[in-house]
Amino acid sequence: MSTVTKPTKSLCSGSEAIARSAMAAGLRFYAGYPMAPSTDILETFTRELAHAGGVCINVETEIEGVNMALGAAMTGFRAATGSTGQGVALMQEAIAEAGLHETPLVVFTVGRMQQDYFQSTRGGGWGDYRTICMAPKDVPEAVELTQLLFHLTDKYRVPGILLTDGILARTQVSVDLSPIEFEPLPEKTWALDGAGTGTGHSKSYWTFAGGKANNPGLGPQTHWVNLAEKFEVIARNEPRWEEVHTEGAETLIVAFGTAAAFVEHVVRDLNAEGVRVGMFRPITLWPFPGDQLEAAAESAKAIGVFELNAGQMIDDVKLNVPNRKLVRPIGGISVDDSGINIGELLDAPAVRARIELLIEEMTQ
Repeated sequence: MSTVTKPTKSLCSGSEAIARSAMAAGLRFYAGYPMAPSTDILETFTRELAHAGGVCINVETEIEGVNMALGAAMTGFRAATGSTGQGVALMQEAIAEAGLHETPLVVFTVGRMQQDYFQSTRGGGWGDYRTICMAPKDVPEAVELTQLLFHLTDKYRVPGILLTDGILARTQVSVDLSPIEFEPLPEKTWALDGAGTGTGHSKSYWTFAGGKANNPGLGPQTHWVNLAEKFEVIARNEPRWEEVHTEGAETLIVAFGTAAAFVEHVVRDLNAEGVRVGMFRPITLWPFPGDQLEAAAESAKAIGVFELNAGQMIDDVKLNVPNRKLVRPIGGISVDDSGINIGELLDAPAVRARIELLIEEMTQ
């Protein structure tokens, strides 16, 4: 009798892969509003989350979606919402509350170009909070980072953002969607279970002065200091990055997300031709891998920042290189007539032309 081997990989779009990877990570609640190019994530959850024992709600506004997800997360379930940049702009207050009240919450931001860097790394909420943000360069990495993001948001009890774009969302590729094993996490004694009447672990003390504290006598001073110390720990322990041909590179290109995949292709080609150029890619946009960038830029005589916006990540680059005067923007705004899809600049010959111009200016 012959046996049939079950395939370990599935062919799916980036949006489908992210949604299915989230379910593999234990996501059981999703609330979202359709807005291109993020709609496919919502459609995948609508079609498949119930079969995984979860709940998906197509809400009337992004504000409803993020607050429903926040409420579900407070009960201890892994929960998420998502949209594109305009929709996530409406979620800022709730994302800040998740950070200040120490509630794990994941937000999928499918951007138009790369104009949501500031939104994803600085946010628009109130108080001393931070949001873990990861930007995959391709679909297989998005699958891995989705599961890692759920793990880290639970580990540290913070909100997290997976920042992608329309190219990654629509790219079809065969990926392994198996659950990834991470370190064990402590029991969620903070989660609301409906049994509390004012005492015990299930009671959540919500105040704008003191945040969410299981100890009502904690006080605002101690609460805010504890939060600040926690975010310092994350900044120290959780940066992730990638380097390509950075050792001895005279020119260094810094890029993130799908744009970095195009930069990497050009950098490898140039090195094959004997040009000493390297690429540094922050995988976590926060915490930004500043110390690692500083080391990678040590030998650089010119540093180009390729991002598809008017200049956002370049601020973090200038803060973390040995000589900020060497930093030059080589990207820019590039969009098609729809205003949704990325334009002509995200093309290997165009990227190469920008890098070669930077090298030429360096030698003058």
